[in-house]
Amino acid sequence: MNDSLRAKNNTTQELLFVDDDICILNGIHRLFRQHNVPWKYTLSRGVDDALDIIKQKPVDAVITDISMPLRDGIELLHVLRKNKEWKDLPVVMITGMNDPELRSKALNLGATDLLYKPILPIDLIARIRSVLHTKRCNDEIKLHNSHLSNLIQQRTEALESTRLEMILRLARAAEFRSNETGFHIIRVGYYSKVLSENVGMDKSFTESIFLTSPLHDLGKIGIPDKILLKEGKLSNTEWEIMKTHCTIGVDLLKSNCFDHENSYTTINLSINKNYNKYNNPLLEMAAEIAGGHHEQWDGTGYPQGKKQGEIPLSARIVSICDVYDALRSKRAYKPELKHDEAIAIMLKDRARRFDPTIFSAFERSLSEFKDIYHQYRDFSSRI
Repeated sequence: MNDSLRAKNNTTQELLFVDDDICILNGIHRLFRQHNVPWKYTLSRGVDDALDIIKQKPVDAVITDISMPLRDGIELLHVLRKNKEWKDLPVVMITGMNDPELRSKALNLGATDLLYKPILPIDLIARIRSVLHTKRCNDEIKLHNSHLSNLIQQRTEALESTRLEMILRLARAAEFRSNETGFHIIRVGYYSKVLSENVGMDKSFTESIFLTSPLHDLGKIGIPDKILLKEGKLSNTEWEIMKTHCTIGVDLLKSNCFDHENSYTTINLSINKNYNKYNNPLLEMAAEIAGGHHEQWDGTGYPQGKKQGEIPLSARIVSICDVYDALRSKRAYKPELKHDEAIAIMLKDRARRFDPTIFSAFERSLSEFKDIYHQYRDFSSRI
């Protein structure tokens, strides 16, 4: 039984006495019986035997003589403090030598207390009672901290799960508006993760882009149905409106919904005043992607005409993934294309549209992209 459970169950505490002198151990036995102490205790005549006992059952405190043949009390203390499981176990040292250096050595090694012989029985019992009381309190604190840690972990996992679900549901909302299936956002997420890995990005980046890339077209929520759902070519005016989905997406993802704090206080909502000081790295990346996934390597993209390194890395990666999936997928204005047909079109445009380093990684990932498309293909897909 570990210390935390012992504290919780309020079990009888256990002492271990270590001394090579059998007369001393017998004296301890008589003393405890005479005073009817409320503790269990075990007597040991050496360090090796004491360590075997500690390994076999829980002990709440060790009271050991320092001077013993072969292995002494200092060595026992050293062994206990080196072991992670026993490093906090109270150890009271007893010695007949009034040596300041010995006291310093014992305390520096982590002895709980150092007593000098001869010891009055009442003093010994009082010292032990104090040590065990402290041990009980520490065990209860450990139990509380362990419970609190588990509770925090559970709530953190619940919040993380909720956050990820909200991201996907938000991305799904944009897909519903444009008559596209949720498989598109799933595929783009997997494409982006694979491509990021093949570019050489670390685990944190690849996991983040997997979660945020599905939000690339969130701004389509703000595009009128007559434009978003139009079959056939858009007029110049309509196209300019369609392009605003990038800036709308950025605005949705970067704007702080708690900017107008006073409006929330009137309906008794408690808003953390420090909220605006902290950035959400996932929303930051999502905003980069939403605003930059239609920018092009040569600067001819939109909405800002950024080029090359001016375009965020996350957006350059998602751009390739989005173009590939758009070419492969059926839309109101176009049929679906086979894998080789989509790649041929992208190769023709690669110098103008895509980061050459990332595109090279994309070419190394083609089999994975093809597998992802077929694994998460739309129900209507036939090729």
